Amino acid sequence: MSLPGDTDSPLAPRALGVAALLLAAGDALQSRLGAIAVHGELSGFSRASSGHCYFALKDADGANAVLRCAMFRRAASLLDFAPRDGQQVEVRGRIGIYEPRGELQCIAEAMLPLGAGSLYELFLRQKAKLEAAGLFDGARKRRVTLHPRAIGIVSSTAGAALHDVLTTLARRAPHVQVIVYPSAVQGSEAPAQLVQALQRAGRRAEVDTLILCRGGGSIEDLWAFNDEAVVRAIAACTLPVVCGVGHETDVTLADLAADLRAPTPTAAAELAAPLRDELFQALAHCTRRLTRAQHQRVDRAAQRLDLLSSRLAHAVSALRPQRQRLDSLAHRGAAALTQRVRAAAQSLTHVGQHWQRAAASGLQRHGARLDGLADRLALLDPHQVLSRGYALIETESGHVVLAPSQLRAGERLTISLARGQADLVPTDVRTREA
Repeated sequence: MSLPGDTDSPLAPRALGVAALLLAAGDALQSRLGAIAVHGELSGFSRASSGHCYFALKDADGANAVLRCAMFRRAASLLDFAPRDGQQVEVRGRIGIYEPRGELQCIAEAMLPLGAGSLYELFLRQKAKLEAAGLFDGARKRRVTLHPRAIGIVSSTAGAALHDVLTTLARRAPHVQVIVYPSAVQGSEAPAQLVQALQRAGRRAEVDTLILCRGGGSIEDLWAFNDEAVVRAIAACTLPVVCGVGHETDVTLADLAADLRAPTPTAAAELAAPLRDELFQALAHCTRRLTRAQHQRVDRAAQRLDLLSSRLAHAVSALRPQRQRLDSLAHRGAAALTQRVRAAAQSLTHVGQHWQRAAASGLQRHGARLDGLADRLALLDPHQVLSRGYALIETESGHVVLAPSQLRAGERLTISLARGQADLVPTDVRTREA
């Protein structure tokens, strides 16, 4: 009778090494199943530099089952279509064990497209809905700031994408400030966190450009960037958004809603910030062009000045005869004016002498006439008459008495004589007939 664990018992299984067990299991599967054909949804498809392709197959009905597959370069070169994640395919090959990881895998010999998988169909429906809402319209997209002062990054702090973006920005534009808005980029909590990070960056308005980035992965890994709330948050963001999610072949709805799509996170950093060395080179080129243009302008101005100077010198020489003629005319005019002034002065002197003689003669004539009038006036002076024995009789009112009819008896009269006056009162007035 043997005890449990007794390896010497003929009924006990023979112990195998791990590699031998895996090899035996692979042989058993191949001999039991032989060539197989399996259909499912492509996930995580990638093509290595060697030409080999690696991917996984999932059940399209949502069952939680995944089959790892590998297609070597010879078989991959015979594909007549470009496989993509979410696509329904039929794979023909053989089942084996991948010994380094002890995983079941399918070595694909051929692949045929069958149609879109459930996630890809959901992607197309979501795309059509949001496109009809105008979220992908190119007219609403804004131009990314050419020379940003600060750049924001919405990504996971634990991902390699953030490290790539920070490294690229530090190399290209170390003068640009970088602000990170942390968020999950995968899983059920990722959409809500991405929306919150986008809204927070828009409210704070402390950056000029916002980079939304994540590394590559399967369509399930990138599904948060196909979420409707995330896409609407990108479209409603007040900042220009550069989206760099996955690899160049990965396309998400966030890429379509962003103001600028980048094939990778590194490319997003390159599109968001210009290379500082290129800016320096452009600035130096502009400086050289400006200096050259200024020198050319100064040279043209100097040549024009020389031309004008020569023309001016020619004009001055052409004006020399006119200047001489003008000087001659000025000299002749000054001489003629002096002569005319001299003649006018002589005429004025002659006229002055004539008027002096005329005035003296007139004064003499008027003086003689005035003397005659004075003599005649002296003859008419009543006082001269009184000196010859006559008297002047005036009434009390000052009237000179010329006739007796002006006299009344008893009226007081004044008599003026040659050497005095006398008052008298007539007692009788008699008239003498002519």
